[in-house]
Amino acid sequence: MFYLNNRRKNFRTSYMVATGGTITTDGDYKVHTFLLADTGTDFTVTNLGGIGTVEYLVVGGGGGGGGYYYAGGGGAGGYRNSYASETSGGGGSTETPLSVTAQAYPITVGAGGAGGVGDTEGIDGTDGEDSIFSSITSVGGGGGGSGARNGIAGGSGGGGGVVGAGGAGTANQGYAGGSSGNVASGGGGASEVGGNGDSLIGGDGGDGLSSSITGSPITRAGGGGGGSWGTTGGSTGGSGGAGGGGVGSDQDPLVQAGDGTDNTGSGGGGGNGESAADGGDGGSGIVIIRYQYK
Repeated sequence: MFYLNNRRKNFRTSYMVATGGTITTDGDYKVHTFLLADTGTDFTVTNLGGIGTVEYLVVGGGGGGGGYYYAGGGGAGGYRNSYASETSGGGGSTETPLSVTAQAYPITVGAGGAGGVGDTEGIDGTDGEDSIFSSITSVGGGGGGSGARNGIAGGSGGGGGVVGAGGAGTANQGYAGGSSGNVASGGGGASEVGGNGDSLIGGDGGDGLSSSITGSPITRAGGGGGGSWGTTGGSTGGSGGAGGGGVGSDQDPLVQAGDGTDNTGSGGGGGNGESAADGGDGGSGIVIIRYQYK
């Protein structure tokens, strides 16, 4: 009986051991965080333990905002999450934890897309790159459309330029960019569609989602704001570190679009009504892995 009870005790206290990324702790859990500079490194499970699953948050790189004039904001990178009861992007329910084995898992963290240049007509923002952990891929955000061009599809879609349609988001990862009637729209975020432009003011970027997977709540994956032409201020980026769209007119000094914040997968802001107004760059994505270690 002592031998059996001892075996049960050892099984209950056998926990996962792994290496890779920047390792922090949150109570009885270890958290491995991988940033853009960690792309190509591995999350390596050296001891599987008695549980065999990990929780994760994987966010793709944000799309760049369109350049030149009336340009849409970049879409946020796709947002996939399995932590606690927090929702994943696109309104989907939380995914199940991922089963792992004792092996190395290469990590890819998506770079943000470049904003469109402001001295050439019709330069859309560049799409963000995908972030990947094992079978989990979060699609990079779509670039914002320039001028009369449509936003590009992505994890969340880029906002359309003037009279342009918003790019589609990816199911359960993010939302579409806004569509425009007479001014640029915001890029989609992980929790809502990008805003449509109103009069001379570009649409706001769609908000991101908050996760406490590291132990503290952080909002990521907001869309970039659309570019404006007016004297009453510009659009804002969605929550989650997104760049705001630029504002400008013949009467105002030029204000450049903002970049999406790195490590959040947020989209860059769209260029405004000045030919020199570049779109903002998208923010790089992130991969976070969590498991019980004691």
